[in-house]
Amino acid sequence: MRAGRHVEAVTGASFRLAPGECLALVGESGCGKSVLASALLGLLPGNAETAGSARLADGLDLLAADERTLARTVRGRRVGLVPQSPAAHLTPVRTIRAHLEETVRELVRPAVPAPRGRLRGDALRAAAEAAAERAAFPAGHLDRYPHELSGGLAQRAATALALVGDAPLLLADEPTTGLDRELVHCTVDELRAHTRDAGRALLMITHDLAAAERIADTVAVMYAGRIVELAPAAAFFGAPGPRHPYAAGLLDALPERAFTPIPGAPPELGALPPGCAFAARCARADDACRAERPALTEGVACHHA
Repeated sequence: MRAGRHVEAVTGASFRLAPGECLALVGESGCGKSVLASALLGLLPGNAETAGSARLADGLDLLAADERTLARTVRGRRVGLVPQSPAAHLTPVRTIRAHLEETVRELVRPAVPAPRGRLRGDALRAAAEAAAERAAFPAGHLDRYPHELSGGLAQRAATALALVGDAPLLLADEPTTGLDRELVHCTVDELRAHTRDAGRALLMITHDLAAAERIADTVAVMYAGRIVELAPAAAFFGAPGPRHPYAAGLLDALPERAFTPIPGAPPELGALPPGCAFAARCARADDACRAERPALTEGVACHHA
C-alpha cells in the first residue's frame, strides 16, 4: 500500500482438496475469501505479494507460475472460475451465445477430428446450447447482451462458462448470488455433479450456509484473513457442531436456528490486534486471547476450543 504499508489480506491458509471433494470456504465479507481464489489464478492486483505454494496434483505451483502458463494451460483448462461479480466479467458488446461459443471453441475438442481441432458451425452452436442448459441458462436468452440479463441470469451464464472446460478444479466464488432458492439448489447440485467424475474437485466460496451444507464435504471458516476452523461438513452442521465461537455464531445467526447476529464488526485487516482477531466480539475471550494469536491446531484456532 502507500508509504510501504502492508495489509495481510490472507495469512497462513492451508488446506487440501482431493479429487471428488467439495470444500466450502465461508465467512463474512472482507475476510479474504475472494483474495485467496484470485491468488490461485494469478488474478491479484500488481501491488500484491504472495508467499508459500498452491500445488496441483501434478506438482504445478500456481503461485509460482508465470502469466503465460496460467493463461494458456491453467485458467479454464485445469482451474475453472465462477467469478463473484459475473456481470463485470462478461463483455458488454457480445451476446451470451458468443461468449459460450468462443469458450467452447477454445476448450472443447470434437470427438471427430475437425480443422484445427476445433468445433465449428452447427456442432459449435449445439455445444454452446448444451453448455447453457447444463447451468439452467434459458435458451431464449442466449442472444441477449449482458446488460439485458438479471443478476441471476448473469450468474448462470458465468457458471455455464466455467463448466465448459470440465477443469479438474473449479473455483466458485459466490455462485448463488441473486438466485432464488430453487435455482440455488439447481446451481449447487450441478457444481457438485462436477466433482463426481474422477479427478475433479470444487472450492466454493459462499455466504449461503444452506448451500454449503447441501454439497460440501469439508467446511473452512475464514475470519480476518485466517482460517479459524476446518472441519468435516457433517460434524460442522450437525453434531458436535462448530468448535470456534465465530463459526458457531455464523450458524446461530441463521433464521432457522437462533437468529442471533454476532455482535460488533470484523477488525480492519490493516490494524489487526496482537491476539485473537475475534476477541473483541467473543463472550469467551480472556487476557490470553487478547495477547496471543492462536494457531490453527487440530482444525481450530481458538484458545478455548
